[in-house]
Amino acid sequence: MPAAFFVVRATVADPAKRAAFDTWYSREHLPDAVKSFGAEKAWRFWSLTDPSLHQATYQFADEAALDRATNGDDMQRLVADFNRDWPGVTRTREVLVLAEEYGA
Repeated sequence: MPAAFFVVRATVADPAKRAAFDTWYSREHLPDAVKSFGAEKAWRFWSLTDPSLHQATYQFADEAALDRATNGDDMQRLVADFNRDWPGVTRTREVLVLAEEYGA
């Protein structure tokens, strides 16, 4: 079964809030999400094209593991925590399945 990914893109429109958001995500949210989801690993990115765009990507062994993570109680808690700590920061979410991997 191919790996599956959960991608969350957040727009931090206020440049003055980006450093605090980065610290919070790194120290609190990302470790909590990885543990709660049971993700294999996770990455975070800031866009060079649009500096307000932050992306977090979580990797799961397969679709079933991703479904368990995103449909469980922890997902609701993580969303509520995010909304409490970062009101006004909009997000989009995507679920992806690996179609192909190429290279070393």
